Amino acid sequence: MEKPSLDTAKAGAMRFNTDSSQMEIYDGNQWTGILATSPELQTGGTRGLIMGGIKLSPTRRVSDVEFITIDTTGNGIDFGDLVQTASQGAGLGSRTRAVAGGGSPSSPGGTNNIDFHEFASTGTFNDFGDMATTGFARIAVASSTRGVFMGRTIAPTTYDEIEFITIASTGNSKDFGDLTDERNTGGAAGNATRGIYIGGGPNSNASTLGTSDFITISTTGNAAKFGDLTVSVWNTRGGNCGSAVRGLVNGGDQGSSNVIQFVTISTLGNTQDFGDTTIARSQVAHMSSTTRACFQGDGSPYNNIIDYVQVATTGNAQDFGDLSTGANGYAVGASNGHGGL
Repeated sequence: MEKPSLDTAKAGAMRFNTDSSQMEIYDGNQWTGILATSPELQTGGTRGLIMGGIKLSPTRRVSDVEFITIDTTGNGIDFGDLVQTASQGAGLGSRTRAVAGGGSPSSPGGTNNIDFHEFASTGTFNDFGDMATTGFARIAVASSTRGVFMGRTIAPTTYDEIEFITIASTGNSKDFGDLTDERNTGGAAGNATRGIYIGGGPNSNASTLGTSDFITISTTGNAAKFGDLTVSVWNTRGGNCGSAVRGLVNGGDQGSSNVIQFVTISTLGNTQDFGDTTIARSQVAHMSSTTRACFQGDGSPYNNIIDYVQVATTGNAQDFGDLSTGANGYAVGASNGHGGL
């Protein structure tokens, strides 16, 4: 008979369960099975979703969802629709499920709606539950089991709350803790254990634009400072963009920045310069596999251009393709193959 360990496991520890003949990982609260699956088996490669946003002529919020296969190049393909029209929400993904939380359907108050859909099929999203708070301009990170939403705004006020969900279930989000300061519209990166909020703030002059916070995803509690930014970030849409080692963020305010920055997730420290996107961007939807990162967002005016870079190197982005539904801004991204999985 296997005897229990005398030591308390740390988040990220792994073991082989002789009863179930399965590898397991400790998420900080319990041992969970490691799925023997991959984006290649499920969707023919890592699938990235671009969800919601704002279209022009006429200006309107949309529920459109498109998908790309991140490891190839090409134009976006229709996936389906969100439950409601929304922009400035937050996107995250597990290996199987995409989630879009919050956003601004029509009013400064935003929404508390959470939508979800399986990556492997296409169609209209379903209702997951509600955020504990109402608002928009959140960012999100995820492990294979847990999604975490950070920051929000109800114009003109910005908040510091952090909320979490269990991705494989449905239901309302729960309180996680607080950021070190009020933040909105920042970037994000993360691996299976750590989530990082990059930049963001109440407005374009906020001191938080040049700093970043981090959390341990499997626990609950307040964030701590991670480091500083080489270029301040505001009005981007980050979420687990990068590998388990390196996180990327692109964009700035009002199409003012084409700079891509990266962090080494497991250490504390400042962002470093990665390269440039093909155009200046803000309101950027981020998606990635563990080897490639993609960016879509407006460049003032809105556009339909998607760029990509190789995560493990540095250098300028290349053209990936275009959205099929035309120019878009304020959309959010999610994928089933990012470094948090």
